[in-house]
Amino acid sequence: MGARTRIVSTGMFVPRRIVTNKELESYMDTSDEWIQQRSGIKERRWVSPGETTCSMAVAAARQALERANLKADDIDMIVFGALITDYLFPGTGVLLQRELGFSKPVPALDIRNQCSGFVYALSLADAWVRSGQYKRILIVGSEVHSTSLDLTTRGRDVSVLFGDGAGAMIVEACDENSPHIFDSCLHSEGKFAEVLTVTKPSSNDFPRISDKLSLDTAIYPHMDGKLVFKNAVTRMCQVLIELLGRNNMKPSDLNFVVAHQANMRINQMVLSELGIPFEKTHHTLDRYGNTTMATIPITFDEAVQLGKIKRGDLVAFVAFGAGFTWGANLLRF
Repeated sequence: MGARTRIVSTGMFVPRRIVTNKELESYMDTSDEWIQQRSGIKERRWVSPGETTCSMAVAAARQALERANLKADDIDMIVFGALITDYLFPGTGVLLQRELGFSKPVPALDIRNQCSGFVYALSLADAWVRSGQYKRILIVGSEVHSTSLDLTTRGRDVSVLFGDGAGAMIVEACDENSPHIFDSCLHSEGKFAEVLTVTKPSSNDFPRISDKLSLDTAIYPHMDGKLVFKNAVTRMCQVLIELLGRNNMKPSDLNFVVAHQANMRINQMVLSELGIPFEKTHHTLDRYGNTTMATIPITFDEAVQLGKIKRGDLVAFVAFGAGFTWGANLLRF
């Protein structure tokens, strides 16, 4: 057998600014009770001027490096993900490489798999490590949602859900006798691409940027919430069963599940459907909202720091998001 992949360390960062449901009541026709009943969110973090996807990514990455007693040059590869990056191009991966102070050039890949981005990135990193091409990989998801939300009653169904933050993870090669990543399952179904989307500005517009753009509601996120909810529950259950089944395991074998933090009711239904006790999970949604690709590393990081996840535990990550894309990872931490 060749090399396997283990999780070395994690890090996270959320902005200092706390935005409560009560504050959102001053922007739109909503209420703390309505938001909590609908999503489970009580508050979220939003950036202040000067904070970017890159600055948050740097903070999360540095924490992961410090915890592992590593420096930037110990990393062989960067995988970065975000919905909305600092620049249209280049991607934020190279900005992160620059800000971390590498003395050598290393590859930096930017991915755009939205809420499923972390399970996609971890699967990719695992494949690279197993191939022997890279020994140690830094994965970072960082998201600034707050500057792109429609903070009016018109946009309340989406705007109350999202927060800003970053999560990082370092993985490295190990032997097969060490705790490691076992397997990953990834899926997509593009026929639902427009169900959760931001469509403007578009490369199909001539010109792409015009004076009328600021009046076009397509610049804000759009979501068919009921359809997303139904598909999220179904697909997250299916992919976990698929992943466990092909590794001759069952849900009761899991010590812990880290699910994407989009909606508390979705996660409750997934765990209930699979017969997994609620004590075998951890939630950050109530305090940070949906930070897309960053939710799994942030939630995993907190669970580890709180002692809920221990070395040797069998852990599954599972996520569903725009695209539609969904997936899961299975690992021994």
